Amino acid sequence: MRPLLRLLAPLLLWLASAMPAQAAVTITFWSHELGNSFPHTFFSLRGVADAGGPPVDSYFGFTARSVSPALLFGSVAGRLDRPTPGYVAGSDAQFSVVMTDAQYAEILALIAGWSEDGGDSRYDLGTRNCIHFVKEAAGRLGLTGLDQPKLMRKPRSYLKAVAAANAGRVTPIGQHGRAYLATLPPIAPVAAAQPAGTISTTSSSDS
Repeated sequence: MRPLLRLLAPLLLWLASAMPAQAAVTITFWSHELGNSFPHTFFSLRGVADAGGPPVDSYFGFTARSVSPALLFGSVAGRLDRPTPGYVAGSDAQFSVVMTDAQYAEILALIAGWSEDGGDSRYDLGTRNCIHFVKEAAGRLGLTGLDQPKLMRKPRSYLKAVAAANAGRVTPIGQHGRAYLATLPPIAPVAAAQPAGTISTTSSSDS
């Protein structure tokens, strides 16, 4: 099994066998000012599912595998990106959502579906860029106001528009990454009985 799927498989199996419940995994949507660093928008997953399992503290974005003039003419090879702590600290946290276990499973499935490890990793500047990736994540959470054609190359403006369209359903943040990260408490493990037939995993985030 390829590396990313090997990482996600135990979590998907755990969540698929768990009873639906309110989870303690929070997804946070981030933007990064335009420049030569990518991705310009991404999301983080942090916490422990209500069903139990390993703590997660990871970041996921989507970008082209390489930057070249070919980006202007159609689809090119893409890849999942795992922003580094330094990159995250230099980004901006826009809003967050505390997920149910079912939503968490949907986000893990999205990550697998856009990966090079058996998913569709095509990148297209007009139809499948980093904003489309976070748009898909927001859609799996049931958020609305996601179709913003004029903002699909403006990450910060796009996320602010989605947050405004979902007032009361998301938690606005609007903080620079370094300041926001300093407010986060340690992740406390949640004890839960392991459902029969699931795969045990005790590894923590690799981000």
